[in-house]
Amino acid sequence: MAGTHGDRVTESPVPEDGTPGAALLRLVEVMDILRVSCPWDAKQTHETLAPYLIEECYEALEALEDGDPAALRDELGDVLLQVVFHARVAAERTDGTGFNIDDVATGIVEKLIRRHPHVFSDVQVSGAEDVKRNWDAIKAAERGGREGALPTALGSVPFGQPALSLAAQLQRRAERAGVPAELADLPTGAAGGPASGGPASDGQGPDGVSEIGATLFSLVAQARAAGVDPELELRAAARSYRERVRRWAEDQSRDRA
Repeated sequence: MAGTHGDRVTESPVPEDGTPGAALLRLVEVMDILRVSCPWDAKQTHETLAPYLIEECYEALEALEDGDPAALRDELGDVLLQVVFHARVAAERTDGTGFNIDDVATGIVEKLIRRHPHVFSDVQVSGAEDVKRNWDAIKAAERGGREGALPTALGSVPFGQPALSLAAQLQRRAERAGVPAELADLPTGAAGGPASGGPASDGQGPDGVSEIGATLFSLVAQARAAGVDPELELRAAARSYRERVRRWAEDQSRDRA
C-alpha cells in the first residue's frame, strides 16, 4: 500500500493479481493522497471541476472519432478521474448530503440490476426494443411523476448539453412517449424574439422562436427521419471543414514560399 514518508508520497504498484477492477482501488487511494497532499487538488470544488468534466468527455469523444484506441484509453482514464475526484470532494460534506465512490458504484450497480430484469429476474424479452421499452418504463416508475404533466422521458433530458444533441434527445424521447410529431413544427416569431431576450411578435405566443431556430429544430427532425444522429453528422461536417481549411493554409504557405 502507498503511504507518506515526511513530505514524500511513497510509491506502490498497481495490484497485479489479475482481478478486474483492482487498479481502480489504487486510483481511489491516489486520489485520497492528492486531496490531502497537493495544494491544487485540495482546493478544488464541484464547481471548479465542472469545466474539466465536460472537457474530458469531449476529448474522449474526439479520440473515439479519430479511431485511436490508445488515445481513447487515456481519455477514458481522464473521465474516470473526474468521477473519482467528484466523489472524493462529496465525501467531505458534513451536511448529510455527502457520498463516496462506493456510494456512486453501488448506485449504478443497483440501477443496472433493477433495469435489466430480463437478466437478473424472470422477465422475458424478444429483443433490444423490448429491453429499451422496459428500461423506459422502469425509469418512469422510479421518477414517480416528479415532472408533473411533462412525460417522464422528457423531464429527465439534461438541458446542459449542446443544443443540437438536446433537440435530438428531446425529439427521440418524445417519439417514444407517443408525442405527436407535428409538435416539432415550432411556431416562429421575429428574428429578435425570445432567443435574444425580446418578446415574441407577430401574434405568436411565448413559445414562439426565431425562424432560424425553428429551421434548425426541423433539420434535427429530418436527420432523425433519415436514421442519422444530427450531432455526429454536424461534427463530421465540422471536421471536414477543418481539414479543408488546413489544406488551404498549406497551399497558401507553399504559394508564398
